[in-house]
Amino acid sequence: MHIIIRDLGLCSWLSISKAMNDFTKIRNYWTCDELWLTEHYPVFTYGLSEKNITYHYINNIPIFLSNRGGKITYHGPGQLVVYILLNLKRNKIKFRYFINTIENIVIQVLRYFYISAHIKKINREYILITKKICSLGLRIIKGCSLHGFSLNVNMNLIPFQYIHPCGEKNIKMTQIYHYNKNIKIHIIKKILIQKFCKNFKILKYCKYSSQ
Repeated sequence: MHIIIRDLGLCSWLSISKAMNDFTKIRNYWTCDELWLTEHYPVFTYGLSEKNITYHYINNIPIFLSNRGGKITYHGPGQLVVYILLNLKRNKIKFRYFINTIENIVIQVLRYFYISAHIKKINREYILITKKICSLGLRIIKGCSLHGFSLNVNMNLIPFQYIHPCGEKNIKMTQIYHYNKNIKIHIIKKILIQKFCKNFKILKYCKYSSQ
């Protein structure tokens, strides 16, 4: 299995969403899989299972509908957002194995930095440690995955207080910075790529950076 890894830096959510959906629309059976690493300017997004959003801003932060699963969440600088664009059908990856592998990757990254983590399934959302540090939202179109997960590294968590993250009313958010103040996001990216390639048995990858 080969893959292209793109480190896109700080980008608007709308531009990445369009690029991701365009990529998925035009890809064919032999298109190389890709992994995108990015951060977003402040934005709220909500998935297809969220039914009660009728407004366009929350405290002057824009809110957009996403075609992923899940409910409302927040993205901002200092949060690593990982888009996983794999052809599951070609690679013979079952959906449940795909989900479990992503969860294991996140846990392994956290444990690498001595952050104890576990998964607790609540209303189809995945909670890491005693507070939520990672959000998962995916979609499969014609056997190919879109979207991925967001990992809080060193960001402003206050906007999460304006919403019920992933539909959970009493959940508290946290981030890697609260457990280790010396970890930088570029180090997280490096370890995440290592764990991703190992878990998905990726033999070769090409990495491109726009930074």
